[in-house]
Amino acid sequence: MKKDVGLIFHIFLILGDACSVLLSFLVAYLVRIHLDQRPFYFEANPRTFVFSVALFLPLYILVLAVSGLYKKSIFLNQSRWSEVGRLFLASVIGVMAIITYDFFFEIDLFPVRVMALYAVISCFCFLCLFRGVVRGIRALILRRRRTLLRAVIIGNNPNTEYLANYIGGFPESGYGVVGVVAGAKYIPKDLRRKQYSSLKEALKRAKPDVIFQTDDKRTEYVYRQAVERHLLYYFVPSNAALSSQMGELELIGNTPAILVRTTPLIGSMKIVKRLCDIVFSALALIVAAIPMLIIWTIEKISDPKAPAFYAETRLSRYNRHFKIYKFRSMKTEYCGMSPEEAFRKMKKPQLIEKYRKNGDKLPNDPRITRLGRFLRATSLDELPQLWNVLKGDISLVGPRALVPGELHHYGDRSLLLSVKSGLTGLAQVSGRRDISFEERRALDIYYIQNWSMWLDFRILVRTVGAVLLHKGAQ
Repeated sequence: MKKDVGLIFHIFLILGDACSVLLSFLVAYLVRIHLDQRPFYFEANPRTFVFSVALFLPLYILVLAVSGLYKKSIFLNQSRWSEVGRLFLASVIGVMAIITYDFFFEIDLFPVRVMALYAVISCFCFLCLFRGVVRGIRALILRRRRTLLRAVIIGNNPNTEYLANYIGGFPESGYGVVGVVAGAKYIPKDLRRKQYSSLKEALKRAKPDVIFQTDDKRTEYVYRQAVERHLLYYFVPSNAALSSQMGELELIGNTPAILVRTTPLIGSMKIVKRLCDIVFSALALIVAAIPMLIIWTIEKISDPKAPAFYAETRLSRYNRHFKIYKFRSMKTEYCGMSPEEAFRKMKKPQLIEKYRKNGDKLPNDPRITRLGRFLRATSLDELPQLWNVLKGDISLVGPRALVPGELHHYGDRSLLLSVKSGLTGLAQVSGRRDISFEERRALDIYYIQNWSMWLDFRILVRTVGAVLLHKGAQ
């Protein structure tokens, strides 16, 4: 979805929770020293104490995430008791995890155990306080009709009228109705001016961010329209008992709606993945600085007038164009040309069909330099793409970055463009150039629909092995 409004609130929640945890431990420390009159036998150094606690912040955030405290339903739930209960449980579990680590590794983080009790109480209070502030700010912004997701409701069903009334009267849901595709009897009177005769017309004129479907007519068509435009798609089931097996259930008011995800990589998971990209690409660039300097020097010595780097336009998430960087591996006269153009220029058009039939590769491609063959075989030509990862153009792991001219080859291009492209991916570690075009596309789609951090980790580990063994390199 292009307009990911909830992402900013997830960022504020994570940052605020981290600050709340640090502040709570600092308060616990100061309370024990200055307010608790009982004697203590440790050196009072709050700066060192808070710094030590900061090392455990990723663990604490993970506990909050596992407790479901970053799910969108936390905001949609009008009663806060569920959130408050989870915050208390997460506060207890977080402090217990730190105490357990402290016990086994004897870092002496809690020299006076009562500080742990103070930490639980203050952590719970600060988390509740901060989240109350965020909830209030979010409600204020949405009441002013800012940053609302534009919703189109489709379906001849009583739920259409209910959803339209609920969303219209409760902007805190995060949605605003911009179109309804249904019969007049299912549309509230004040929204009949937003009635459309077809989904196609509604998509063209209302430009929605999300589609709610309340009946089961042409569901495949409606879902495909959402996928092709990178929109959220909710299906409102007629039988709520079936919903737990079909997708992620959310309550829009009192109506159960199934969020059918194109990919699990949304919300807070996008933030986690981006943070990992920043950290690991920055570290990798530092490590690769000297090898990249050596390659650049060799490139300039072998052909002083030619550029050492090559930039090519590629597509990433939501069909966004960007420049991807590589060390030049082709002869200068063929850089920037499609394979067809290059083979015609060298007067070898017969290689075009051979190139395509062989899965877009040739055993001895005449366009590639001698140094380029080595760089490609070792994947060293892709080192500059670490800069693309750091910038946010691509991710460390993802589907292959598409060339604009190749789009017509991809029947599922909308799915492939629903996440960021990757420096490496499932297709690359499953054979790289040794597998067919169709197999690569199928593996990319599988990755998108089954993404997880664990899958990313496995792909990165397998990438190291594939590079070292030159598996499938071309």
